[in-house]
Amino acid sequence: MAKSGLDALLEALQQSGMNTDNVGSGAGGAGADGASSGAAGAGAAAAGAGGSQGGRGASGSRGGVGGFGGFPFSGFGGFGGGSGHDGGKGGSGDGDGPVSFEFLANDFHLPGKKTLVLLIIVALLVIAGAYWWFHPAINIHSTDFWTFVFIVILLPVFLFFWMKSKQYRTGTKEITQNEGKAKTFRALSFIPIAVVVLVAIGAVMSMAIFPGNAEKYSNVLKTDTLEFAQDIKEVNYNEIPVIDRDSAILLGSREMGSIPEYVSQFEVSSLYSQINYQGTPVRVSPLNYADLFKWFTNREGGIPAYALVNMTTQDAEIVRLGDSPIYYSQSEPLVRNIDRHVQLKYPFYMFDEKSFEIDDDGHPWWICPVKDFTIGLFGGQTISRVVLCDATTGETQDLAVEDCPEWVDRVFPAELLIQQYNWWGSYNNGWFNSFLGQEGVVRTTPGTDGTLGYNYLAKDDDVWVYTGVTSATADNSIIGFVLVNQRTQESHFYSVSGATEDSAMNSAEGQVQNLRYTATFPLLINVSNQPTYFMALKDGAGLVKKFAMIDIQRYQNVAVGDTVADTQKAYEALLATNGVVAEGEDGATDVVTVKGTIRSMNQAVIDGNTHFYVTVEGEDGSVFDFALPGLLDIVGYKEGDSINFTYVEAAGSNVSPAYEILGADGKPAENASGEPQDDVVEDNGAAQTPEQVADGTDTQNAAAAAEGDAATDAAAGAAEGNKAA
Repeated sequence: MAKSGLDALLEALQQSGMNTDNVGSGAGGAGADGASSGAAGAGAAAAGAGGSQGGRGASGSRGGVGGFGGFPFSGFGGFGGGSGHDGGKGGSGDGDGPVSFEFLANDFHLPGKKTLVLLIIVALLVIAGAYWWFHPAINIHSTDFWTFVFIVILLPVFLFFWMKSKQYRTGTKEITQNEGKAKTFRALSFIPIAVVVLVAIGAVMSMAIFPGNAEKYSNVLKTDTLEFAQDIKEVNYNEIPVIDRDSAILLGSREMGSIPEYVSQFEVSSLYSQINYQGTPVRVSPLNYADLFKWFTNREGGIPAYALVNMTTQDAEIVRLGDSPIYYSQSEPLVRNIDRHVQLKYPFYMFDEKSFEIDDDGHPWWICPVKDFTIGLFGGQTISRVVLCDATTGETQDLAVEDCPEWVDRVFPAELLIQQYNWWGSYNNGWFNSFLGQEGVVRTTPGTDGTLGYNYLAKDDDVWVYTGVTSATADNSIIGFVLVNQRTQESHFYSVSGATEDSAMNSAEGQVQNLRYTATFPLLINVSNQPTYFMALKDGAGLVKKFAMIDIQRYQNVAVGDTVADTQKAYEALLATNGVVAEGEDGATDVVTVKGTIRSMNQAVIDGNTHFYVTVEGEDGSVFDFALPGLLDIVGYKEGDSINFTYVEAAGSNVSPAYEILGADGKPAENASGEPQDDVVEDNGAAQTPEQVADGTDTQNAAAAAEGDAATDAAAGAAEGNKAA
């Protein structure tokens, strides 16, 4: 007869020297009696159908454990009583049944009153300790709160009522069978279930598919449409952040290494909040205790400094706090942990992502936004209030969003603002339209690593979140971009068609593909009223090596330079080839005047625009690019004619874009109406066609006026194969 698996196991245990006399097999028998005081006889384990009876205890011993009734187990054997009492009997499972908890109802009984009071006190202390440690918000809109309630309160209450109902229905040695009480406890057991159902209904009512919710979601963030050139000021290159968060972390860590007394005890936090500090974009981050032991040895003195990285100059410093160190931080494990401190002080508030900032005097603060849900139980998240916590003293200020001081920059988390705009983009025409017709459905552009794609823009001494807006199909073009104020939630949309940030980054990387530099996520700036992407190009070590500027509307126009100034000059030269020249307070900037005789003139069509390439006597090695339709007067000139014009110097190239054709008196050439030619070309900001301009042009060459239409047509139809001088 073949041995069972259990028999083989027992035999192996016996061969190893283990005493298995009291371990049964097969169907199982009675448990062995306890031999001496405190001993426990082990009942035979039933591998078959029925359970076994526990052994008899001797002299205070505990009876054997009854066998398990089948596998999976359908019942458990009881434990023997003290001083010779019999052990409880095992279940009588059929060997195939699922796990049952009947034994809980059959064997459960309430302890004495004193023991019960003690157990209740211990349970309350455990609940209080769990609440202090996990500190969930006491708010029906908080998922953490409901998780805590389900596990700590509702589940134990349900099990208690359910067991009491079972006991009164079947009866036990201590409880007399009572059908009425059984029904009462069964009805009470449905209370926790009803609470769970209500929470589930509240969650369903938060969904956008619920009637009326799509309109509510689309109105959480209200966005105004504005003109880019009128609302976004010309870029000030002394204030433009030239590095991203990763580079700031690298610089901060490097600076931390220069302070040996801090290195072994503290490390820089990874927060690095971007703020405007005294009119300059910076990133700030507190120091953290290096580990638990370092916290224990340094907690009395607190955290002595924070890291500050200037995003414009790339200068990093560790700012020492002197007599006002940081005592409340995220690295503090106990009472002064900033999350626990603020949550316990405001137990009914739900806090969103906290940020570390400094005021105008450089004093450290924690900015704690208070979440609010406006749709159902868990939908339509926004920020209703903000709590400011002094990182030194722990004192707090509870303010409405509109009362928040201006030095605070990050009340609304960037990810929340982007999510709110995407709600509008998806549901502004209803829920069904968001996935069926998708008329007017837009969304923000994604990042390159699968995350949200956004950056920060300093404007009006506030920090604004910037991101592009694309269609629902997520193609490689944008229809505009949106700016949202992180302090006030003010939102502006600018309608500009062009390339996505990802496409612009690829274009910039293509300019330096031999160097294998990677581009940072672009920053939006205004150059000559043209929306422009600005980004840094970093090497494999994460260090910024070059900079790039890209025309959003013509992203093949890429200017790359070793410094911001060089990049600016090269980019403005590129714009000039398209008839756009940077303007300063005194007119055009970086322009040079040339007067001489045309040596040669050739034309070519580039990207659908006609360009005349001119060389001038005495300007050896220089080629001047006259782009149409901006400089249409050039069609009236020919080789040997005298010409007077201005151009923009192009960095690193002998081809310089012409800016303006001047008359013999050195002033801009005027048309028949006496208006400067540029005013005719740019009618209300929109360039006219060459035919429209030629109809009313009075050029320096009288013959050119008569032949303007023919010359313009010839220029517009020039073959792309013609080469520039």
